[in-house]
Amino acid sequence: MTDFEKKIGYEFKNKALLQRALTHSSYANEKGTGLDNERLEFLGDSVLGFITAEFLFEHFKKNPEGELTKKRAYAVCEKTLFGYAEKIGLGDMILLGKGEEHTGGRQRPSVVSDAFEALIAAIYLDGGIESAKKFVLPFVETASETKPVFKDYKSTLQEVLQQNPTEKFEYILVGESGPDHDKEFVVEVHLNSNVIGRGKGSSKKRAEQEAARSALELMGL
Repeated sequence: MTDFEKKIGYEFKNKALLQRALTHSSYANEKGTGLDNERLEFLGDSVLGFITAEFLFEHFKKNPEGELTKKRAYAVCEKTLFGYAEKIGLGDMILLGKGEEHTGGRQRPSVVSDAFEALIAAIYLDGGIESAKKFVLPFVETASETKPVFKDYKSTLQEVLQQNPTEKFEYILVGESGPDHDKEFVVEVHLNSNVIGRGKGSSKKRAEQEAARSALELMGL
């Protein structure tokens, strides 16, 4: 842990936060502790989104909202987060259950990117927003200069729907199945009270992308 803290440039006052950030649900279930990193991942997603949005807002003053949205989507997507995590050797540090270990969990983008977001939350809770920024910004700065090379269906759908500000849309997790090492998530995108898209994926983020793609197809876009 000490070597890992040196690698990430942050020393935890509460070591239990770091331990939990690195604990996958498969390990927690196997040990019967129930203390996995999923709640931290939830918080870390928001902290990362805020830090990224603030950075882009301050450093790309001439870019319109649509371009900033695309840059943010790229900087926080699963594939990009997996790349961030590889730079600090995060996959090697995650505590995994035997099944997840044997099926390649340390190299699975959904597992490692979620742990990266959990680590951000742990740093935020332990040291505050400035410590979280110090950790996150070097990654975000590099990603912000990269031209996105993937189709971000969520950003495209958001641009379409925001043309009418009275419309309300949201992504809702409606299903989750399978063992820890091979989960499938089902997400619906709702426009007001109507379901306009549905998607499945090995992570919630992938399922949301598929739901957005489905909605765009429904609209003929």
